[in-house]
Amino acid sequence: MLTSQQILQEAKDLSGYMTGLRRDIHAHPELGRQETRTQALILRELAAMGIEARPCAGTGVLGVIRGGKAGRTIGLRADIDALPVQEETGLPFASQNPGVMHACGHDLHTASLLGAARLLAAHREELCGTVKLFFQPDEEGDGGAQRMVDEGCLENPHVDAVFGGHNSTGTQAGQYGLKYGPCYAASNSFTVTVRGKGCHGAYPGSGIDPIAVAAQIVVALQTLTSRRVYATDNVVVTVGAFHAGTAGNIIPAEAQFKGIIRTFGPEMRRRMCEMFRTLVEGVAASMGAEAEVCLVESYPGVVNHEGMSALAEQAMVKLVGRDNVLIQREPNMGTEDFGAFMNQLTIPGCYCDFGFGDGQRECRFPAHGCHYRANEEGLAYAAALFVQVCLDFFEAGDAL
Repeated sequence: MLTSQQILQEAKDLSGYMTGLRRDIHAHPELGRQETRTQALILRELAAMGIEARPCAGTGVLGVIRGGKAGRTIGLRADIDALPVQEETGLPFASQNPGVMHACGHDLHTASLLGAARLLAAHREELCGTVKLFFQPDEEGDGGAQRMVDEGCLENPHVDAVFGGHNSTGTQAGQYGLKYGPCYAASNSFTVTVRGKGCHGAYPGSGIDPIAVAAQIVVALQTLTSRRVYATDNVVVTVGAFHAGTAGNIIPAEAQFKGIIRTFGPEMRRRMCEMFRTLVEGVAASMGAEAEVCLVESYPGVVNHEGMSALAEQAMVKLVGRDNVLIQREPNMGTEDFGAFMNQLTIPGCYCDFGFGDGQRECRFPAHGCHYRANEEGLAYAAALFVQVCLDFFEAGDAL
């Protein structure tokens, strides 16, 4: 069986391979449901490793590494889509696709999982189980994880646990971050259409101004988090788009705004959606207007399994030492569809942070921004952790 030192060294030996892949993918980013070039690259690389693979969820890839010995099955996930951002980094391998950029580091995830796959394939006869590789499309869109699940990625063979992670430039390469329990928020997007009565801007009394009504609703929504839930509850209500009218001297008949509700736990999710609808419709009615509320249940959130998290923590310690494992206390209010692979918490899973920072100014820019950069030294550590978690999971057997 490979030692942790061997795993990390072999991962570092693959750094050039992973860096080349990452830069290729970074230079050719693709939005969700459009990742055809990226899919072809992944299929090509897995075929060269002798790993069986097929397209999944349209533009995703499902790979399977069958170990030399019978055992349980673990799924490893990397998302592969980019963002609609115009890159401004000036890097020699910057995006060649105008208006599209790997500004969230999914190119890093893809390259590191391919590196882990290559390492695992080289030692497949030593593996006491099966590894499934989930190269997931459309994480930034409407959720490619659930579509992969719907197409059976968790079956044949059945997946007993899942593991994944996200790059973090706030954590240096050679470090990992881990949060036990609630990790990423569940999300419900909303669209609210307020219908009033249009009229001439000089005679507002002859109509019902939907802009004024919608503005009151937006302000009132802030009381849901400040006055309707405890201060210790993690809840966010964000309005990110507001559209109404065509001219400055016309009161329109309709206004619309969109946003998202982020919560932890099914009960708070249900309660917030109920309060949201009641407040919106009530404010509109009190001002003589009508409000149509469309709430869409999106990502389920990520709640890390206790046992799987402990296994991942120990794997991290083996690779980089206790001082380089950062246990996080606060959950991330961002959303992440990795939770779909946990199949409503029936499958143990853990989602962590891979360090991709440099502790300097170059990697100071946050994800989803046009200047985002990452320290490619983190690729080896991400790949090594994928492998270490697999081996430790197989060794744990039914103890987990």
